[in-house]
Amino acid sequence: MRPVHIAGIGQIPNVRGDTDHDEVQLVQAVASAALAEAGLHKDDIGFFCSGSSDYVMGRPFSFTMAIDGVGLWPPKRESHVEMDGAWALYEAWVRLQHGDVDTALVYAYGKGHGAPVDGMLTAQLDPYYEAPLGPSPMALAALQARALIDAGRLTERDLAEVVAHARRLGATHPGVPAIDGPLDVDALLDAPYVATPLRAHDEAVRTDGATAIVLSVGGGGPRIGGIAHCIEPIELGLRDLTAATSVRRAAAWAGLEQAGSIDVAELHATYSPQAVLLRQVLGLADAVVDPSGGALVADTPFVTGLSRIAEAARAVQGGAVRALAHASGGPCLQHNLICLLEAR
Repeated sequence: MRPVHIAGIGQIPNVRGDTDHDEVQLVQAVASAALAEAGLHKDDIGFFCSGSSDYVMGRPFSFTMAIDGVGLWPPKRESHVEMDGAWALYEAWVRLQHGDVDTALVYAYGKGHGAPVDGMLTAQLDPYYEAPLGPSPMALAALQARALIDAGRLTERDLAEVVAHARRLGATHPGVPAIDGPLDVDALLDAPYVATPLRAHDEAVRTDGATAIVLSVGGGGPRIGGIAHCIEPIELGLRDLTAATSVRRAAAWAGLEQAGSIDVAELHATYSPQAVLLRQVLGLADAVVDPSGGALVADTPFVTGLSRIAEAARAVQGGAVRALAHASGGPCLQHNLICLLEAR
């Protein structure tokens, strides 16, 4: 396989509340920053790929407007996934393996406010038996949490500890909005239930934002040592919600067992029980998990997974030998992507 490195990263602070930037402005800000860090111009890029959702942005074909934020003229090779930007990065990584281009720019943008995100996520369910019932994402996360508690895999205190951990780290991260609410575990446990056994703080804080990454064959920057993704059946009744089978398979296909110890892990867990389950499944007892605060303190729809890759790459730039980034989509960890990053 051709060695692919992360040559540049562009991120803007996540905003809690509707940003006054449109998709063009969001993309322009992060794409310009990523290209500058890589020391490249847009004309040096051989392939462009984006991740977003027209439903989130509130207008059809918003991704074609977002291209103006990069300025793709004359026309270049370009693609788009109606999914988290982590999958756009996967497509770009595959594209670079073809051998005819050596650089790619990946970007994702989204808004957690001003759009019916919960309704859109509910519409992703099985259209015959589950979607007509209209369960909210929080209700489905509560089902998974209850299954894990009944199986002896976690307790409500474990959930509160994950939230407190995320809030403490997120409070010092420049890309995370101000933390509302307590940092103490006991105070978190005193909060009322929203969907038993989950409380309001067990759900991620929805934000607006964008992230961009420049990939390059060879060169410097963290190297992608392995990347893979896997999907569970759409019907929740066909899945063991305590197993996260697709996470295990994606990690195995990415080469986690052969990679050696993980120093830092960034996990795309938008509910606290998912964070506990991912740590167990991936065996991250010795890793620093979510030093950025993770998805629980800043979740921008269709951007958070790509941001996890960006944060893991920053960790490698900061001295970590090996980092793991995880991205997810769909209800109860249905889609899962694992990206392993290594120091050059």
